[in-house]
Amino acid sequence: MKRFVTFLRKEFAHVLRDRKTLLILFGMPVVQILIFGFALTNEVSNARIAVVDQSNDNTTRRLIGRLDASRYFEVAQTISDPQQMVKPFRSGDAKLVIVFPAQFEQQLAHDNSVEVQVIADASDPNVATTLTNYVNAVLLDFQQELSPTAAPISIRTEMRMLYNPQLKGVHNFVPGVMALVLMLVCVMMTAVSIVREKETGTMEILLVSPFQPMMVMVSKAIPYLLLSIINVTFILLLSVFVLGLPINGSITLLMAESILFIITCLTVGIFISVKTSSQQVAMLISLMGMMLPTILFSGFMFPIENMPVPLQLISNIVPAKWYYIIVKSVMIKGLGFSDIWKETLILAGITIFMMALSLKNFKIRLA
Repeated sequence: MKRFVTFLRKEFAHVLRDRKTLLILFGMPVVQILIFGFALTNEVSNARIAVVDQSNDNTTRRLIGRLDASRYFEVAQTISDPQQMVKPFRSGDAKLVIVFPAQFEQQLAHDNSVEVQVIADASDPNVATTLTNYVNAVLLDFQQELSPTAAPISIRTEMRMLYNPQLKGVHNFVPGVMALVLMLVCVMMTAVSIVREKETGTMEILLVSPFQPMMVMVSKAIPYLLLSIINVTFILLLSVFVLGLPINGSITLLMAESILFIITCLTVGIFISVKTSSQQVAMLISLMGMMLPTILFSGFMFPIENMPVPLQLISNIVPAKWYYIIVKSVMIKGLGFSDIWKETLILAGITIFMMALSLKNFKIRLA
């Protein structure tokens, strides 16, 4: 144990005296969190929605069919009890809920006017705004079809934005930047750690020492784990006190999930470090191999449901996707562990798999 502590102190000293490493660790999060303070608008298609049909008449069924036939929507659930309309948002099964009132067809025939409630998940304000605009367009087209020459029919919509009623872009980009920054920093820093020992010739000392491969990898990861926890704390402080984003859920749960994601990223970085032979290659793989999948497949910038099915399947192996969902659920929606246990289990599984893979590929001989 004493040898392990000594080795750990050496790793901390190496990290803290490297100004470039410290600049990447603490400079990148600040720059990213401030630069990404704008919203990105993207077309949304095949968005999963839920419907509360309290009338269940011919007109509402036709309208639901029209929504489902649109390339913008996929009616995933039909809810009979209006009290249960929040459940699809909590489980992530729907981005929007449309509520048809009772006696919809009768109101339309008697008054030529009826009101439909549209409730959107505004934790992603761009998607929420886009979807509500699509709903309005479908309803307008449908009411024009019902009254081409007769008295005009009005189907009014009452909009509600859950979790982010003011449609602030910060609710979307802060979770995304947290996933992006932690993924890049943790993977990149650990990816060069073991490779550096190979290039400087100190790997021979590690191989003849009484340390097991597991101890070597753990000692390499612990300094970056602690520094990344400081990073997360700093990002959250910036988000709350500079950007005005409240943390609606449990801070303890959010930090625990962040630590799990950091460990996942560190194991990915260790695997890259074990498989590569130069710092340049490890750095290139870390930047290009991690940055692009995180941006493309996390759901931060581009809705995953817009992608072809093969790419949606590929997105499931990107750790940042699951962490992004967790942060939005805890930080924005205020949900608890019972709502994010699946994502947590997936991150834990990826961590165990990558650690086992790294141990299997760790070479105890240089030749």
